[in-house]
Amino acid sequence: MLTPAPLITAKERDEVRRKRSAENLDLMTKTLTKEEQMSSKTIGKQLLLMLTVGMVCLAFALSMSAQVQTRTSTTSHPATVETTVERGEVVYVQGNDLIVKMEDGSLRDFPNVPESARVLVDGREIGIHDLKVGMKLARTITTTSTPKTITTVQTVTGKVWQISPPRSVILTLEDGTNQQFTIPKDQKFNVDGQMVDAWGLKKGMKVSATKIVEVPEVHITHERQLTGSMPPPPPAPAPDQPILVAVAVAPANPAAPAPAELPKTGSSLPLIGLLGVLSLAGSLGLGAIRGNRAEVE
Repeated sequence: MLTPAPLITAKERDEVRRKRSAENLDLMTKTLTKEEQMSSKTIGKQLLLMLTVGMVCLAFALSMSAQVQTRTSTTSHPATVETTVERGEVVYVQGNDLIVKMEDGSLRDFPNVPESARVLVDGREIGIHDLKVGMKLARTITTTSTPKTITTVQTVTGKVWQISPPRSVILTLEDGTNQQFTIPKDQKFNVDGQMVDAWGLKKGMKVSATKIVEVPEVHITHERQLTGSMPPPPPAPAPDQPILVAVAVAPANPAAPAPAELPKTGSSLPLIGLLGVLSLAGSLGLGAIRGNRAEVE
């Protein structure tokens, strides 16, 4: 059986495929272009709407600010200053981690101390990596509290269009618009120089009202200063000392030897005189004894 010949050649087939690919690409491009155009139009509409709303809000805000005048003032009062000092000793420092032993004996951990932290030591600022174990640290915290009073004064002027005492009033403002206001408790209105409450208002009256609000607040500032001192130097090692110390004893002075002969200044004359005195005393004694015997006989 004979095989039918192809209706197109391979070259033509490739050409058709190429055109088809080009048509598909063109179709995809047109589709994307339409979607982009639609997206651009949508974004443009949204931007226009946002711009319109913003202009309306701005006009409303300007109108309100023109109708209700607001003044704000701040009054400062004498400040109080409180100083607190915390002291401690560095017991551990590794990298950016620090542990300090406080005066009360508690341990306080300071992990991940920032590189910007500084300690004033001997007039020089040092960082976390310069701290040493044994350093004394002192943190002085100065707290300044300044009382302030924020005073807000709101003033509105208009003609009474409708009054619903004691809750609300509708005023016709200077620009011809009507605006409703809530009446605060004990609010007074100035009508031709006289102060009246909500019950004294009548339609057509030209009034002005002033609302004063005072809000107290305290402005607090903290000033921290961290100082330190280097650890004391280690004690000097003791010098080598012997266990026993020998003490030399000086010999005693020997007795002086007796002189072999009298000194040249010596003489026998005193001895002879002593013998003579003894002989005289003996002869006198014998004479006295003989005299006593003769008287007895």
